[in-house]
Amino acid sequence: MSLDGWNTLLVLGGTRSGKSEFAESLVADAPTVRYLATATDAGDDPEWAERIAAHRARRPATWSTEETAADPRRLADVIATARPEETLLVDDLGGWVTVLLDPAHQPADDTATVDELAAAVRSCPARLVLVSPEVGLSLVPTTPLGRAFTDALGTVNRAVADACDTVVLVVAGQPCRLKPALVQPTPAADAAPAPAPAPGDDTGQPAAGGGTGPTVPAQAGPTGLPVTTSGSPLPGSPPVTTPQLPTEPATSDTGATAATGAVPSAATGPIIQPGTELSMPDEYAGPQAVDRLATLDVPGTGFGALEQVISFAAATQGTPTPTPWRSVRVLLVHGDHAGGVAAGTVAGESARRAEQARAGQGVLARLAAETGASLQVVDAPAAAPIEHGPALSAEQVDAALRYGQRLAEEAADAGVQLLVLAACGAGTEATAAAVLAATAGAEPPAVLARVVTAGGQIDDVAWMARCAAVRDALHRTRRLSRDAVSVLAELGGGDIAVATGILLGATTRRLPVLLDGPVGVAAGLISRDLAGQARHWCLLADDGGDPAVRLAADVLGLDSLTQLRLDLGEGANALTVLPLLRSALALAAALPSRPEDASEAGGDSEADGDSAADGGDPGPVEEPEPDFREPEPEGPGPTSTGPAAEPAETSAARAG
Repeated sequence: MSLDGWNTLLVLGGTRSGKSEFAESLVADAPTVRYLATATDAGDDPEWAERIAAHRARRPATWSTEETAADPRRLADVIATARPEETLLVDDLGGWVTVLLDPAHQPADDTATVDELAAAVRSCPARLVLVSPEVGLSLVPTTPLGRAFTDALGTVNRAVADACDTVVLVVAGQPCRLKPALVQPTPAADAAPAPAPAPGDDTGQPAAGGGTGPTVPAQAGPTGLPVTTSGSPLPGSPPVTTPQLPTEPATSDTGATAATGAVPSAATGPIIQPGTELSMPDEYAGPQAVDRLATLDVPGTGFGALEQVISFAAATQGTPTPTPWRSVRVLLVHGDHAGGVAAGTVAGESARRAEQARAGQGVLARLAAETGASLQVVDAPAAAPIEHGPALSAEQVDAALRYGQRLAEEAADAGVQLLVLAACGAGTEATAAAVLAATAGAEPPAVLARVVTAGGQIDDVAWMARCAAVRDALHRTRRLSRDAVSVLAELGGGDIAVATGILLGATTRRLPVLLDGPVGVAAGLISRDLAGQARHWCLLADDGGDPAVRLAADVLGLDSLTQLRLDLGEGANALTVLPLLRSALALAAALPSRPEDASEAGGDSEADGDSAADGGDPGPVEEPEPDFREPEPEGPGPTSTGPAAEPAETSAARAG
């Protein structure tokens, strides 16, 4: 059973159901575990002593055991004061309730104590697993003490289950997830219908802000992207806008966006599997386009490094004379990462940037307006702290990949000629470094860029926290598979998963993608392991001086088109370079071929004609140089290269 994406987890189960063994298996990969034992001393009960001994025998030597039976309030104190890097296992809450109801601890405010425990669980920064017997599955106890225990334990289970992010019920050794549900319910049948098309819109698409269905929420719940029973995203995509340049100064509020409405949903086929063979760009058009550049009438030596973009456009368009990309769409993937990878970031800053882009404001929207590109903001599920557990569940990864693939297909159906992959989110740089370390064997400190505050100061403390989070995540996953989907689930997060799906979908539809920044190159590394052809449809605008981007580009075989060291935000750097790339393509397509050189073609014949017409002495005629001849070899050996003479008849020949 996959239990990815949890931090606090409650394991319920009946007597001898296997709940304790299951809980112990969940923390088996932790280097150390603090085992909080709640049971009272066995006393004169040999059977109870055997149970306690069996529990102790299963614990690894690296685990430490702490007894909390002396004081019921101590359990809440230990949980509340745990450190983020720790792993706690509480076994079990039934023993804790027994101590709570012990007359030795009465009178006591039991309700307040239960509330303290629930609050401690809810705010616990450590990885926490609690085990508790489930009550109410059998007859009501016949004794007052039994009924009091049942009522109290039921109250505790409900309070703790509400505080935990994941709840599992173990029945006959089989775990069943109760919280969160694996499948989100579909929208109600009486949900509000989509808004009517805007006046004058003959495309049949909804007006600005509308959509063909529910969109992915900005802050995804525990299960991330909404899915149907098959695990695919629900119909409907974020609206596509075409930002317009403001007519007033940038400080005014007149720069509203003109939305083109949501793109109709496109049918998405099966998700790409590792080793899938996809189409490649034209292998002949690119070299032919470069050869053609040498014949163009330019006064200098040519296009320099921009030959690369002309070759790329020719290969992806399948012609030696490629044309500039006119229809461009920017896909801004917004997804945050929790934990140490986001150290040094301002809370809520990435959400503000995403909303700014939706409103047609900010750097990305302004550059999109300058280049005439449409803009689509895509919300990805938030990722859990990778140092403590997986970033996403397997179901979330599958949904995110399909969602990104569908976005690329919708763009291709809308006539888009080039995708620009952009991203904004807390912790993206460190997460990309973790993916690079897992897929290319890089050292995280060597590829993790320095953290710069809003005031332009270097924050070394935040940088060290990010390095530590990546180190702990790699140590946690050191024995796990390094296949593409596992890397996305354990380290990548929602934004990289959606970006990977976009690259795979673009490859299937032969749609080129302009990469820019850590999320883009990390998605390129993952897509390379799923379908190696995907990287050949990608172009890197500028590496921005980012060490992770530089190394990933080298692994992918991509050369940065410029070295401007831009840091305007992932996606904005590419849009800054886009007009230059378009200019190179337009020039290469429009220039005529160079005429023949007059000094070589007709200069000598014209001079000779003038001499003959004047009747002058043409002057001495130079003798042509003789052809080169092979020198005769010196010493013994054949002195001629002519055909060999017939061999003389020998006695051996006569005898034959």
